Amino acid sequence: MKKLFLGLILVFLLFPLFAQERQVIHVMVALCDNKYQGIVKVPKGIGNGQDPNSNLYWGCGYGMRTMFRKSADWKEVRRDKVDSIRLERIVFKHKIKNYYLVADAYNGQYIKRCTEDFLNSCAGVKKDTLMVGSTILGLNGNARLVSYVGHNGLMDFKLSNIYQNKDGKQRDAIIIACASKQYFSPYLYAAKAKPLVWSTHLMSAEAYTVYDAVMAYINGQSDEQIREAAAAAYNRYQKCGIKAARRLLVTGF
Repeated sequence: MKKLFLGLILVFLLFPLFAQERQVIHVMVALCDNKYQGIVKVPKGIGNGQDPNSNLYWGCGYGMRTMFRKSADWKEVRRDKVDSIRLERIVFKHKIKNYYLVADAYNGQYIKRCTEDFLNSCAGVKKDTLMVGSTILGLNGNARLVSYVGHNGLMDFKLSNIYQNKDGKQRDAIIIACASKQYFSPYLYAAKAKPLVWSTHLMSAEAYTVYDAVMAYINGQSDEQIREAAAAAYNRYQKCGIKAARRLLVTGF
């Protein structure tokens, strides 16, 4: 028992070092949900927020799980059901760089909880860890980059918390949701988070945008280059024109 206690203390003391060596990106996806979200209705099969396997933002062709599983650059190393709110968690490891990406599929009914978890992560209020084999991964506020993907729930509900930064650390953030800059600005400002990519108007929250932004990020590109990668991806799939994509997806305040 004493050895176990000492071991836990050692892990706690060394966690910042582990977290620095193993960079983590934590993506929180609010599953598309015709019933519980104020969205333009999509076909029933892809708009069931309680079924990640067929969901538009997760199991479909351009969903988060599918795009990273099909990628030649990432390898799936773990998959779990966390609880009735986070219906699936998948951990991917980049095959060359020392980066992990943890993606959580939130039950679409709990989009508010997903939004709150994201903002609390940005502010360093919510922090967690995950053991993958013998590797400790930092989640939420312990991650280097946190991302929200899905419907912009702030169009439907209000939050009483301002999500003031708790620990003085600045985290990078990507928000792939409609008009996210207008709605999320005061919260990210209070959280002292750095918005790498967010949107100025309505958009599709499929995974190709965040995928290309993440790839630019782990390759050490500048904020503007990361934003450009996101815009180029959005134009490639949506055929909206690169100028329109650049107006839609911006970086910074």
